[in-house]
Amino acid sequence: MTPLGPVKRHFWLVQRMARALGVDLGAKVASGRLSAPEHADMVTRCRGCDCADACEARLDRLSRETGLRFSLPEGCENRVLFGALAGHGLD
Repeated sequence: MTPLGPVKRHFWLVQRMARALGVDLGAKVASGRLSAPEHADMVTRCRGCDCADACEARLDRLSRETGLRFSLPEGCENRVLFGALAGHGLD
């Protein structure tokens, strides 16, 4: 089992990924589309994911270069949920 990464790092990584995909997690929780426990589970899955460094690198590149479209790595543990929240499937 992969050791869990730091909570703060992965909380913000999930937030950045959501923002890059056009998803407002706060609004999703407020509307009931995403429960607070589901949001916490997203952070926990990210903490144990082997793709966190790849996601962070993609996000950093996105912030440096304009015109890029963000995509999650294939192995992202939250890939399907992010796809559902963004309104498109990412199986």
